[in-house]
Amino acid sequence: MTRASQVSIARVYDAPSEANGARLLIDRLWPRGVRKADLVFDDWIGEAAPSSALRKWFDHDPEKWGVFNTRYRAELNENEAAVARCLAWCQKGPVVLLYAARDPKHNHALVLQDHLRERLARGDD
Repeated sequence: MTRASQVSIARVYDAPSEANGARLLIDRLWPRGVRKADLVFDDWIGEAAPSSALRKWFDHDPEKWGVFNTRYRAELNENEAAVARCLAWCQKGPVVLLYAARDPKHNHALVLQDHLRERLARGDD
């Protein structure tokens, strides 16, 4: 199994699995309805989330998904510190990216997961 394939995603509301690896919260804002004491996570890398302006523009609208994906990837390319922090966790073993969005097919965790996998596959760690 390659390190790139060891980057998975899960909603913060899902029960953690013991075998998942490091759990990284990648939302800029703390998830609604979740007490900090109740969430099992290893690091909160809010800087890896889309900018507030991009998040508000996207508003979880599936019709904006393609443009959101492109814009968020551009932000990630400009945000090397946050990406490097995620990649450092990936170096240690499997990683689970935690997000709070309701839509499992249109959320920033999917974009970040792809971005990290691509970087790991290229050896950009």
